[in-house]
Amino acid sequence: MGPWEKIGGARHWLKLRPIGTIRSTIKKRKGAPKQGSEGAPDAWLELNSFAARGLEGISPGDELFVVTWLHRGRRDVLQVHPRSDPHRALTGVFATRSPDRPNPLGLHRVTVRKVGRKRLRIGPIEVIDGTPVVDIKPVLSCEPVRSRARRIAKRVGGGCL
Repeated sequence: MGPWEKIGGARHWLKLRPIGTIRSTIKKRKGAPKQGSEGAPDAWLELNSFAARGLEGISPGDELFVVTWLHRGRRDVLQVHPRSDPHRALTGVFATRSPDRPNPLGLHRVTVRKVGRKRLRIGPIEVIDGTPVVDIKPVLSCEPVRSRARRIAKRVGGGCL
């Protein structure tokens, strides 16, 4: 099969284009925190030029989901020992946060520390330096929100932010 999938009898192209790259002090997968809350550092998310205008509306203090392509993950793995602990039973990768999986997408909840023209200082984030970023999305919550957040929620067509 090529870079397309057959869905409902028709061929659809599946194509991801990185919008940026993570610049982190974490250089190797071994020894990296398993989760952002486990001692991960802040990092720079550098956007590719074509995507820079997409930062409009993002401010320091905002919470985002950063979707990454875990480029050093093994794509032939379907079961792992959770948290790399051999004492734990083998578990399907879809029930874990393992970077080793058929489509190694990472999902990272971060806080924006600084906003630049083509980059964000975010954290904490547990990915290694050079990790491609494929998307950024705001964290939505149905909790009471500030007036600025209400305006954004209204603009994007949702009551929750």
